[in-house]
Amino acid sequence: MRVEIWSDINCPWCYIGKARFEQALAAFPHRAEVEVVHRSFELDPHAPRAARPVIPLLAAKYGMSLEEAEAAEARIAESARGEGLPYLDGGRDAANSFDMHRLLHFAEAHGRQAELLDALYRANFAEERSAFDAGRLLELAVGAGLDGEAAAAVLADPEAYAEAVREDEATASAMGATGVPFFVLDRRLGVSGAQPAETFTRALEQAWESRVPSPLITVGADDAQACGPDGCELPQR
Repeated sequence: MRVEIWSDINCPWCYIGKARFEQALAAFPHRAEVEVVHRSFELDPHAPRAARPVIPLLAAKYGMSLEEAEAAEARIAESARGEGLPYLDGGRDAANSFDMHRLLHFAEAHGRQAELLDALYRANFAEERSAFDAGRLLELAVGAGLDGEAAAAVLADPEAYAEAVREDEATASAMGATGVPFFVLDRRLGVSGAQPAETFTRALEQAWESRVPSPLITVGADDAQACGPDGCELPQR
C-alpha cells in the first residue's frame, strides 16, 4: 500500500501531522508493506525567498497584535511538544519553499527523502538558524546523506526537479486538496489535516481491508488542523 503525504516545510501542522501518522504507522501490523512518499505543496508560491520572522507575518495575516500572534504560536508549539517534537516558541521564520521541494525530489531519487524531510522540519521548527538559506540547505542535504556537489548543482539550477514539484501540486489540486497536510492512501482514501493518531490508524486499517478501486474519500476535511493558502488553523485557548 502506498501513502502519499502532501506537505510544506512552512506548515507547522504538517510537522505535527507527520509525527501523528508515524505513530499510527509504527503500530500498524502491515507497516512493512506500506510505502510512504512525500509530495510537494507550496502554501505560498509567491512568497519571497528572503526569510522573514513568523510572528509579524501571523499578526498581519490574521489581524492580530504581536502579543496575540506570539500566544498563537506558543499554542502550536505546545501541540508539537505534546507529540514529542522540539519547537521554538518564537524564533522561527518563513520564506519561499520551492527550493526545498526541489531538493526533496532530488533526495527521493537517491533514497534519502525521509532523512532530508526530517532535517528540514527540525531546522525550521526547532533550530535558531534559518533553514531557507542556500548554504544551510546544502548542509542539511549533506547531513541527510546526499552528495554535496550533486545537491549544490540542483540548488544552482532553478529548473532541476521543478517540474516534479509542479506535478505534485497539480495532482493535489485535481484531488481537491486546498490545504496540508493531506494524506492519500492508495489514491482511494484521503485524510485531511493533522488528525489524531487514532484517525490515521483507522484510515490505514480501512484502506488495507478494502483494497479495491473506488473514488477518493476524504476524512476530516471539515475539522482538520491544517494550513492552506489563507493561513494555518490556530489552536484555541
